[in-house]
Amino acid sequence: MSLKYAVLAALLEGEASGYELSKTFDVSLANFWPATPQQLYRELERLAQDGLVQARTVEQERRPNKRMFTLTEAGRTELDAFAAEPPKRPTAIRDELLIKIQAMDGGDPEITRALIEERRGWARGKLDRYRRVREGLLAGRTEDEFLHTSDRVGPYLTLMAGIAFEEENLRWCERALAILGQRRHTTSPRTRRDLPASER
Repeated sequence: MSLKYAVLAALLEGEASGYELSKTFDVSLANFWPATPQQLYRELERLAQDGLVQARTVEQERRPNKRMFTLTEAGRTELDAFAAEPPKRPTAIRDELLIKIQAMDGGDPEITRALIEERRGWARGKLDRYRRVREGLLAGRTEDEFLHTSDRVGPYLTLMAGIAFEEENLRWCERALAILGQRRHTTSPRTRRDLPASER
């Protein structure tokens, strides 16, 4: 999938500048389709050239003028067609940390622990942020009230997926750290690196 569909979907929330769109990505789409501000600006310009979004310039007195983007009918039609198609491939994990974990045996276990603890910190931070976004969406309503009264539930459903992903990340980190802690107390302090070459 190209970035353009994520941008078109984000503009369903209404008119936005490139800066505002980058903030939307940061809090609501980054859990499943991250993008840098530079990528977003380039994509917005391409979409405007293709007639899928419309741009207008807003003059500001004490700040540089900004461009505001809205979804066009052509953009909405293309987005609807995209949403009706099945995904081209199932979700696949590409995670550098897991490659490092795969290669950890024989290395320094404390380095591995530090990497997992760092991932745990990231997961906690993202989970806290997603939960704040959820509270903002609910605006004092229960989940059932929101789901029965809101015009759009897509952002909430994708947010649920992001929350579940980070909760699972946390569970894995805690389990991995517990296993490494147990091994630290039950295995020989001599690592594979310490052994003579003939015994490796």
